[in-house]
Amino acid sequence: MLKYIDSILHNFRSCFSRSAAYHWFVVIIVGLMLRSDHLGVTSIIRDLSLNSRTYESLIHFFRSSAWSLESLRQTWFRVVKKAAPLSYVNDMVVLIGDGMKQSKEARRMPGVKKLHQESENSSKAEYIFGHLFGAIGILMGTPQKWFCLPLFMNLQDGVKTIFGWSNTSERQASHVVQMIDQGFIAAKTFGKALLLLDRYFLSVPALKRLNELNASGTAQMHIVTKAKSNAVAYEPPPATKKKGRGRPRKKGEVVKLKSLFQSRAADFQTAQVTLYGKEETVQYLCLNLLWGQGQYQELRFVLVRIGDRLSILVSTDLTLEATDIIRLYGYRFKIECTFREMKQVIGGFGYQFWSKSMPKLNRYLKKGENHPLEYVTNEKDKENIRLTIKAIEGYVMCSCIAMGLLQLIAVRYSSRVPGFFFRYLRTPSKTIVSEATVMVYLRKFIFRMFACNPHLSITKIIQAKQEFTDNDADSLAS
Repeated sequence: MLKYIDSILHNFRSCFSRSAAYHWFVVIIVGLMLRSDHLGVTSIIRDLSLNSRTYESLIHFFRSSAWSLESLRQTWFRVVKKAAPLSYVNDMVVLIGDGMKQSKEARRMPGVKKLHQESENSSKAEYIFGHLFGAIGILMGTPQKWFCLPLFMNLQDGVKTIFGWSNTSERQASHVVQMIDQGFIAAKTFGKALLLLDRYFLSVPALKRLNELNASGTAQMHIVTKAKSNAVAYEPPPATKKKGRGRPRKKGEVVKLKSLFQSRAADFQTAQVTLYGKEETVQYLCLNLLWGQGQYQELRFVLVRIGDRLSILVSTDLTLEATDIIRLYGYRFKIECTFREMKQVIGGFGYQFWSKSMPKLNRYLKKGENHPLEYVTNEKDKENIRLTIKAIEGYVMCSCIAMGLLQLIAVRYSSRVPGFFFRYLRTPSKTIVSEATVMVYLRKFIFRMFACNPHLSITKIIQAKQEFTDNDADSLAS
């Protein structure tokens, strides 16, 4: 198992221009996989028994110029494509995207802004100050248990001014459009893809951006999402030409989708579909209709009835079977499970990076009032703020890699269930164990190895590994 982790992490060596930065990367990934608390990077130092004087070096890593976030992301894509048992539907990989809000109260942390919580959960406030991340994951695993392996997460709101300093179009679009862009970036590596999204992302700008990217020819991607209950679609325009002057009609009669559950109840078909790990009897009606005011794009609508629950699912791929659309949308919730594990198991959002160059957060900023960032003119201050953004996103990227490694280990080594199964769970998995179980197993196994070999340490293991790699390279050269 340790050899497997080593073989995965060795792929990232080319991302770092200095060996010290790569060594710190390995320490951080291993620390995130083993630590017992979520108190920022200091927990890595405590749980790996590192010297307290290494704290400054560890903090400096996230702002270091020895690596770039893009190279780390692309390498992780290639590793996942090679190592993960991916799910395919009609020769398309299944991507999952969603937004995630993390509360942050720091006054000098870039990207923090007032956010509205749409969730009806009583434990969440209606408004919070924090970061809005856009996340893209990929469905992988086995039919017994599927995981949403996180590919990357980045800040998608509150950073428009910061990225505007470089005179590029990066991060200038809305959160919805950015999610389509990020899904398409993943599709360039993994090939043809289906992106599962929440109903919030079904919008005309998203469809326009999707059509533009597909027309470029670099990759192909479709989306499967959900429509709101009050959604309206249109029949295709009449085949006969319009008499008299004027342009041809772009749409036909208006269709209120919710009303079809009553008016066309006799046309619904019945099928058995696997949803959330269980066989469910569903009734559905599949229709191809036009959607979007001014867009009038043909989409596949699947009206679903499961008992008393009604849903309207949507796909831009007109060749997908209705039962596949229903089954696929059931997997969208896997990204919510990944968010939970990253928060509760990995502690992937426990960062506290800030900068003195950042103007203090104005919590009472009025609508139309200029943001304090617009008054930052010093180039050194701008660079410090950019590096803080890099540190935040780098920390979250490392957390994605650590979480993905735990999931890959769970899929690959869960045949050792008797050895894994020592952690009490309310609902234990009989086939593939959870990320938390793998984390506890690794912690006990590695710390037991240190206890039996007091002369070992993380730094000595890394140095020995580097010497072995260098000697191996010398022998190959000779």
